[in-house]
Amino acid sequence: MSSASEPLQEQPSICEVLQIMGAKWGFLVITELFKGPKRFKQLQRDVAVVKTQSLTDTLRLLEHNGIVRREVFPTVPVTVEYSLTDKGADFHNVVAAMDSWATKWGKRGGDVG
Repeated sequence: MSSASEPLQEQPSICEVLQIMGAKWGFLVITELFKGPKRFKQLQRDVAVVKTQSLTDTLRLLEHNGIVRREVFPTVPVTVEYSLTDKGADFHNVVAAMDSWATKWGKRGGDVG
């Protein structure tokens, strides 16, 4: 068990996962990109609850963390496509584990009584 005074660099690597999951819309964007690469407007339509600036900020955070790849195509106008990196695609295991946990222990499952 780690102490509260333990330096950040010595914290478990789970902190990186929690930082990504803690991003307000990160989980939703990652889940959408599991379906395949998308242009910004297409992604924006698919996650309609997310405002434009929030989506931009989320994509930047995920790109910074190596989860999302941003590819620019030299077209007129410029086309930008977002996709998951290998690291992002492997995140599917995390999502599947969370889904399994939610099924077992969510509001309707695993009630103790």
